[in-house]
Amino acid sequence: MPSAAVDFSRSAVARYIQLATLFRRRIDQGAWRPGARIPTVDELAAECGVARATIRQALDQLEAEGLIERFRARGTFVRATPAANRLWCEVETDWSGLLRSREGAEIEILGETPGVPAADLPPVELGRPAAGYVHIRRRHWRDGAPFLLADVYLDERLRPKVSADDLRGRTALKLVAAIPGVRVADARQVLTIGSADVETAAALRIPLNAPVAHVRRAAVDARGVLLLVADGIYRGDLVRIDIKLR
Repeated sequence: MPSAAVDFSRSAVARYIQLATLFRRRIDQGAWRPGARIPTVDELAAECGVARATIRQALDQLEAEGLIERFRARGTFVRATPAANRLWCEVETDWSGLLRSREGAEIEILGETPGVPAADLPPVELGRPAAGYVHIRRRHWRDGAPFLLADVYLDERLRPKVSADDLRGRTALKLVAAIPGVRVADARQVLTIGSADVETAAALRIPLNAPVAHVRRAAVDARGVLLLVADGIYRGDLVRIDIKLR
């Protein structure tokens, strides 16, 4: 835990949001353990060099997320739920995992736009474009919490072969791989780390500039036609990546 005041003026992000991110990380990394009493508002204000009201705003966010509990005359405690239990959303790194539906997840269809030209697709270095695509925006939920906002671009010729149930129950790659007569010859996945913009923060119910994982997936058929591009944004506090090295 830092002993000197942190310089929060280096970012344009509101100080209470920066503080909430800092405190959240302390919980995730075990510096503030489940069941433990955290420092008082006065102690945190002195440590971080900010007003007590700013500390309260940051703690309000953690309380709303269910990470801490406040008790009059007793103090503020980390809820007795290990942070590791919240990391239930895995970004799969192999083909079979990418086709597997996530247990307990629900998919909400936010919108569908046909007739999208290939020029409007996110850039991918794979295959040659189809004549047109349909854009489907989806939001994935589990246990009442949204964890993934996804933009799926599907070869428009395949859309009639995908049912409403498919859209609400299948991963993006499985939407294509499960279509009779379609063979995915190549598929790629790229992951980058970023922060939530205003739209993403609202959709995933996370603070502005909270960490997120951007995952872009693409698939082509045996003729080299780009069948699918899927752009997903995962909540950084609910996701993990496990990669077997040997």
